[in-house]
Order: sequence, then structure tokens, then C-alpha cells
Amino acid sequence: MGLLDRFRGAVTGGRGTGDRGSTGNADTRYLADWVRAREGVEGFLEPKTTVTDVTVVLVASDGEWTRRIVGERGARRLASDLRIPVYDVGKTGYPQRMRDHDARKRIERQRAFDDELRDL
Repeated sequence: MGLLDRFRGAVTGGRGTGDRGSTGNADTRYLADWVRAREGVEGFLEPKTTVTDVTVVLVASDGEWTRRIVGERGARRLASDLRIPVYDVGKTGYPQRMRDHDARKRIERQRAFDDELRDL
């Protein structure tokens, strides 16, 4: 392993720079657990960029979401492995419930911050 290989591994989460065709074991386990713990989960594939490989955003029925790198071939197997519908975010966009969830969380954080300031 060369000096630069250490940096490449850190940038890609230790999975190397090549596309292995699936998520790492920890990511696969995390995604499966996340889907089992929530209702109405749908997947939204995000295209590869210069910074990251293909990613998936899982969105639950209440708008809670999580994002993980899945790679080109891993994206194809994701729907069958997790048994959820998966959409191309470039064609469908993100669901409104995801934006609503983020807005609710932002308001909750602001209220908690304001309460802390009042207690000082």
C-alpha cells in the first residue's frame, strides 16, 4: 500500500476507489436495518458525480431519510435486496415529504435553541 492509497481509502470510506458493484457489508446491514425499522420506505438513486459514486437516498413515509454510497452495480441490486421501490432522482425529483421533514427538524432545532437561551 502506497502513501496515496491510504488517502484514497479514507476518502471512499475504506472501500477503495473501484466500483465493487455493491455496498460494503456495514452499509448493506445499515440500509437493511433502516428499511426494517421504518414504514413506506422508497429509494431514490442519485447519479455519480466527480466527488461521489452513485448514492441512494432512502425516504420513509414520514419523510425521515438517510443516504449511502451504493455504486453502479449495487444500485441495480438494491431494489430486489431491500424489496422497496427505487426511483431515479433525476427523473422523479425528491419527494415533498423529505423536504417537509427537514423543515420540521429545522424548526424543532430552532425552538430547542431558543429554549436554551431563555434558560440562561
